[in-house]
Amino acid sequence: MSMHVARIAQLASQTVLQTSSVLPSSDNVVFVSSNEDLVATLRCSFQAHHGNGLVSLVASDCAETLPRQLLPHAGELSHLPLVIHIEVEQDLSSVFLLHSAFPYLLLSTNTLEAYDNSIVASFLARSSRLTVIHVYFRDEDVAGINRDALLEEKSILDHLSKDTASNDLSTPKDDAGTLWNAYRDVTSRLSHFTSRPLRSFSFQPLEQEFEVHTVIFIIGQDCLPDISELTGVQFIYPRIIAPLPSSSILEAIPPDTTRVFVLEQLLEWPTKWTPFHLEVVHALQQRKPIPVIRSGILGQGKTSITDSDLEMLLNTSEDRVQLGSFVTPSPPVPPLIPKHELSYIKVLKGLFDIRFEHLNSLSLTPTYGHLATNPEFALGRVRGQLEERARLVKLVEDLIHDSNTADNFHSLLSNWHFHRDDALTSHTFGLEIVQELERDDCNPMLKQMLKLKQHFSLPSHWIVVSSWSYDIGFSGLHHILSSGLRVNILFIHTIPYTLRQSNDHRQHDIGLYAMNYGSAYVASVALYSSYARTMQALVEADHFNGPSVVLGYLPYQSDQTSAVDVLKETRLAVDSGYWPLYRWDPTKDVEGGEPFSLDSDSVKNDLAQFLDQQNHLSQVIRSKPAIANEIVGGLGNDLKEARRSKAREAYNKLLHTVDAPPMRIFYASDGGGAEKMAKRLASRGTIRGLDVSVTTLDSISIDALNDQDGYVVFITSTAGQGEPPQNGRKFFRSLNSAANLVNNKATLLSKVRYLVFGLGDSHYWPRVEDAHFYNRPSKELDSKLALLGGQRILDLHMGDIQDADGPETQYKVWEARIWKVLGVDAVEVSEKEPESITLEHVKAASNYLRGTISEGISDMSTGGLASSDRPLTKYHGIWQQDDRDVREERQAQGLEPAYNFMVRARMPGGSCTPEQWLKLDRLVNEYGNGTMKISTRQTLQFHGILKKYLKKSIQDINKALLDTLEVGGDVNSNIVCSSIPTMFKIHDQVHNLCMNISERLMPRTTAYHEIWLDNKMVAGHAVKDLEPIYSEWYLPRKFKIAIAVPPTNDVDVFTNDLGYIAIVDCEGKKVIGYNVLVGGGMGTTLGNQKTYPRVASIIGFCTPEQAVDIAEKVTLVQRDYGDRVDRKTARLKYTVDRMGLDKFKAEVEKRLGFSLSGHRPYSFTQNLDQYGWTTSENGKHYFTMFIENGRIQDTANKEVRTGLREIAKIHKGTFRLTTNQHLVISEIETDSLSQIRNILSRYHMDNRDLSGLRLSSSACVAFPTCGLAMAESERYLPILIDKVEMICEENGLRNDSIVMRMTGCPAGCTRPNVAEIGFMGKAPGAYVMLLGGGAYGQRLAKVYRENVTEPEILAILTPMIKHYALDRMEGERFGEFVIRTGYVPPVTSSQEYWK
Repeated sequence: MSMHVARIAQLASQTVLQTSSVLPSSDNVVFVSSNEDLVATLRCSFQAHHGNGLVSLVASDCAETLPRQLLPHAGELSHLPLVIHIEVEQDLSSVFLLHSAFPYLLLSTNTLEAYDNSIVASFLARSSRLTVIHVYFRDEDVAGINRDALLEEKSILDHLSKDTASNDLSTPKDDAGTLWNAYRDVTSRLSHFTSRPLRSFSFQPLEQEFEVHTVIFIIGQDCLPDISELTGVQFIYPRIIAPLPSSSILEAIPPDTTRVFVLEQLLEWPTKWTPFHLEVVHALQQRKPIPVIRSGILGQGKTSITDSDLEMLLNTSEDRVQLGSFVTPSPPVPPLIPKHELSYIKVLKGLFDIRFEHLNSLSLTPTYGHLATNPEFALGRVRGQLEERARLVKLVEDLIHDSNTADNFHSLLSNWHFHRDDALTSHTFGLEIVQELERDDCNPMLKQMLKLKQHFSLPSHWIVVSSWSYDIGFSGLHHILSSGLRVNILFIHTIPYTLRQSNDHRQHDIGLYAMNYGSAYVASVALYSSYARTMQALVEADHFNGPSVVLGYLPYQSDQTSAVDVLKETRLAVDSGYWPLYRWDPTKDVEGGEPFSLDSDSVKNDLAQFLDQQNHLSQVIRSKPAIANEIVGGLGNDLKEARRSKAREAYNKLLHTVDAPPMRIFYASDGGGAEKMAKRLASRGTIRGLDVSVTTLDSISIDALNDQDGYVVFITSTAGQGEPPQNGRKFFRSLNSAANLVNNKATLLSKVRYLVFGLGDSHYWPRVEDAHFYNRPSKELDSKLALLGGQRILDLHMGDIQDADGPETQYKVWEARIWKVLGVDAVEVSEKEPESITLEHVKAASNYLRGTISEGISDMSTGGLASSDRPLTKYHGIWQQDDRDVREERQAQGLEPAYNFMVRARMPGGSCTPEQWLKLDRLVNEYGNGTMKISTRQTLQFHGILKKYLKKSIQDINKALLDTLEVGGDVNSNIVCSSIPTMFKIHDQVHNLCMNISERLMPRTTAYHEIWLDNKMVAGHAVKDLEPIYSEWYLPRKFKIAIAVPPTNDVDVFTNDLGYIAIVDCEGKKVIGYNVLVGGGMGTTLGNQKTYPRVASIIGFCTPEQAVDIAEKVTLVQRDYGDRVDRKTARLKYTVDRMGLDKFKAEVEKRLGFSLSGHRPYSFTQNLDQYGWTTSENGKHYFTMFIENGRIQDTANKEVRTGLREIAKIHKGTFRLTTNQHLVISEIETDSLSQIRNILSRYHMDNRDLSGLRLSSSACVAFPTCGLAMAESERYLPILIDKVEMICEENGLRNDSIVMRMTGCPAGCTRPNVAEIGFMGKAPGAYVMLLGGGAYGQRLAKVYRENVTEPEILAILTPMIKHYALDRMEGERFGEFVIRTGYVPPVTSSQEYWK
């Protein structure tokens, strides 16, 4: 819905402000944070175009806070041509505060109404030059509006210009009648334009054949009548809330009405009667007799009025009824600053008196909500104030230059202007100027100046950060330092020194980070250590013309902590060097002085170590190597360091005597290929004696590029549909803007001497019309640089994955030419090129999977982990992700990605108890995003966990007697087995085998328990870890195992590295052995024909007793023979093909000490789950439940999570997860059967009315969290199935199963390569389409189209499905049909996959 609203706003407005990235940024679309002072931003927008033209604000995430910001300024804003679109979820309480404050308040309850009211609001604001508030409900169903109802954008623009030109732009009077007539006039004219009536009210039913006795007004989300008999009852839905004259209300209510009900979605309205209810009462006073009038509240999720609701309304005597569910809100806790922290606030107030402005004071929360204490919000307020002060300065300058200004007033203004940045003097002159202004208020310029009188004084801006105003990820600090604004931020550190070991955030490292900016004042103080030095630091911070960071130490545990204890802890911290006292003033460096002053007398030696920490916050030493010699020097150290410095200088001069200019290398890379190439080039340049630097493309601006000396080398890969990689997109946007907007294009980059190399895949987009996507970023980069005056040193070279050696084929030629251009081609290189660091080195150096994970999760200065730790956390069941929906938006704001973590539990065979389920369900609410995901590895994943909750979530999973080991990384990955609800005894046996194999292949490192469960390392480092199976190198790649039980191949056993097919005795009660399969796997790299999917090959038969040993030996063969050079070809399937199946089998048997016997016959008939109810031989009941794409969540239509929680409370059996992402409620006792059936029915979980296609579908997570995703999957497949279902229904195939699977990338998590219809994401909205997979997973699908979008998918499937319906043979599955009829050939081996 927001997209339609925002698009209309963009068409109608001169400026559109949006709080979420609904529209891409453009000339008239600006993103603003909801944390900013939005009122100040609106003012600035009007001032930017002198109050002319329409401004629109699309606010989609601040319905609670925005009205409280707007109310104090309603008088000022109401008379501006402004439209404020506010998106709400359910409760209208906050936005209805604006009811009487602004001229117009429109309400939309569905997508079409929001579209129409957006047009009405824009026309109304433009014509009346008044503010219109438009409230609409959040609706995820973007497709919910009929495209025929949408107007052509050109016609909207034409009508806007025509209508505005012909309309009287005089502002109407503020009385309701005049405003109402203006509204009716606009809707009348627009009704002709839209060809549909735009009514003030809508009615249900539209017409009544009988007299109406009851009228029900509904103000809220579409709450439609679901009543068996509507005779005499009229539902009315107002679309305008204000103004609403009594006449219009009377016109809507039929004359014979005896009862009127006003039902509103106002869950927290502060008074008994609501504004609309009072207007209805006022209007009906004119009726005789007056109808009975009652009010009511619509609860959360109330979408219909039922017979029972109507009966309650008609029979109630209460003045205010409640319909629906209500959650009682917790009583608000009044915000308080902790007692001890008030000491710093009091010092600031005492120092700066009336100048002190606490920008994020708790006193602002009643007005602005809880966001008022957010440092980013406070920074937004500062920006607004400084912009208003700049306006005041401009007015003063205009008056100074005005010859009509009186001499004495001119003198005052001149003096103030000269001293405007002096706090005391500007205040004195400002008071005198205000007195003069108040004497003469006739001059319009003086009136404007008087409105800004508070800015004559220079306030002391302070933001205080502590527990009550926590700066998440220190993003407020980053913004303040980079803004350059004159604002001070005080961090209060409260951890006592004696508790530092158990709870130490090392907050004082912030000081080093701030120093590294070089343009900020930084001080570390402790009020209870040195009051005088604290005062001195605060005064210096206030005087500093730029951002200041003050770190204040105040150790206490609670308000009950005594002042003596605070003093004692402070002394310990300062004297020990834990909290050094210092001041850093960069202005002294400019004046030739020493910027760093140490105020701690006892920590000189410790400070040297403190300043030398090897992390990203200590770069200040490297940028200022001569820092504070008197602090860290002594005993001849200065002399020694001087000698070393001279030696280094001489060596560097000797090294760089090669007469060649420097080389600056910039790369843009998503997958790491371009980055490795750039760093290798840099290494080779250094060996040849060149001065080389290498960094990402986004790290340099266009302006800085022109200042680069020497040669500039660009290396970029290609992402998506010919797009630049993520870490180069900012530079590409700047480059395109410069090429399109800059007048002096030909000279902008005239100093730049550049070379470009691109990496791409010429077969990635095989169609002729898509050929321009090949290496598009490098081609655009090369041409735009030339257009802007850059000097091309070498022609563009492009590496193609399809060449014999891939991109290396062209790269080798290009690199040789670089050395020739630089004149170092003849340099003899004797030094060995450093070996590149691979993941194999990371594993070996990780000390058995420890890395620096423990340190990383304690570092709260960032939401993520170090790049070297991210691959290691997978072994611990943790994947670092970020919200890709907001990645570019956050990058544009200078923020790091919105990091969060996915955690996967280990559940061999996919089984858990109800008690475990309840604990995991609680974890989702406390730490995750409120949902669980059943993975295709038969386990649960938890998404959206922040780093600060990561350790606690792992501990809670372990408290549920589960863990997160052995689910990721280069080890066995959660072994899976058939769910088979009808074979209780067989399932017990295969599940036990799962547990035994999982235990045998479990990593033995103790790192997991040390890091997450706080177990100490045994004997320090004296006793080393030992991995008897994996070794310190672990496996070359991940390893998947599955056990299938014919006739159902629900685990897709052929897609696993190692598989077991259970052979059951003739009575169906005992597993007599297993056929063993090796070499299955789905992952590929698009365009790289060295990679391919493969179905597993049978190598023999084993007894149940031999199965665990076979798993170990196959693992060992893969460990010793797998490819450790190229991870793309490191899975077991490539090892089997490289060695040959017979040789691989022989190696396994050699290690086993016995030979496998010949495989036994078996038969599969399907690979789907057996939905619905079954009873096993143990007399217990089983229910297999369809969960779309495995996402366990509560939605408006189906509360799956709540339903399963209710079942877990009474269930005595187990839950089984399936690899098709569904759930089996297992072993239900007969006495619980009726209760569980009732719960399933109550929460709509009993699989009624689902098509065969939907029941056979599966999708991976993909966007927004998966880092590998190239296209949507989980969020898109249900939408696609809706459309393909219609095709199936038209051809009588609603109940026929067609296996359709989708992944967001070629990794193949949901196994699309063996689906009857498969899709692999290639770029946003584009997929590789596969057809012809085996109906029970035994055969690979074939690539049918290499690039399809939704219209093409539907165009392909419509005739194909019809053909299948008409010409299929008896019992023939869709996958068999497309092969028989020639759509695709059968894939009998992996080598045929790409042909």
